[in-house]
Amino acid sequence: MVALTSEQLKRLIETLANTVIAETERLTALDQAIGDGDHGLNMKRGFEAVLADLDGLSRKPLPDAVKAIGTHLVMKVGGASGPLYGSLFLTLGKELPAEPGLAEFATAFDAAFAAVKARGKSDVGQKTMLDVLGPVRDALAAASPDPLLGDRIKRVATEAAEATVNMKAIRGRASFLGERSIGHMDPGACSSALMISAVIDCLESVKA
Repeated sequence: MVALTSEQLKRLIETLANTVIAETERLTALDQAIGDGDHGLNMKRGFEAVLADLDGLSRKPLPDAVKAIGTHLVMKVGGASGPLYGSLFLTLGKELPAEPGLAEFATAFDAAFAAVKARGKSDVGQKTMLDVLGPVRDALAAASPDPLLGDRIKRVATEAAEATVNMKAIRGRASFLGERSIGHMDPGACSSALMISAVIDCLESVKA
């Protein structure tokens, strides 16, 4: 990974936040089908707080900026998503060096995956955001740097989110629906895939 200037970090954070905010209605609709119906609005509120602190975040070193995003999400995103996404970003920030390469990022992502897993007391295969984070973690761990890596990771994330449609929910609010949860994409898996794709697209533009 190339070292990010303050302007590049600002663009990365802004892209991430705006991507989630733009998908508020989609995420809300997904959650209305199998959850409390508030995932989209909760995530929007969290990333609006991130945007409100954009100038301050972009002046921080990368690890501190990522941790600060996690803090905003913990404080502003309601429901289960706040602590889960907070754990993801806080752990990523804690584990990342200032200028991570692929190996360092893969290690940090593995730690973040474990933190979300522990916080949610869940695992891959239970129709949660872990069903995207797990395959992405595995893909990063097995990857070597090449020009197509970003596209492959995006495809892994997108296909993993789509795969939750045919899963029966085991954890979370959706688990109360039992078999009726089958046929709907998990909203947390969807928002995870959206964020991963947004970050990759922005990083690819930085390298271009």
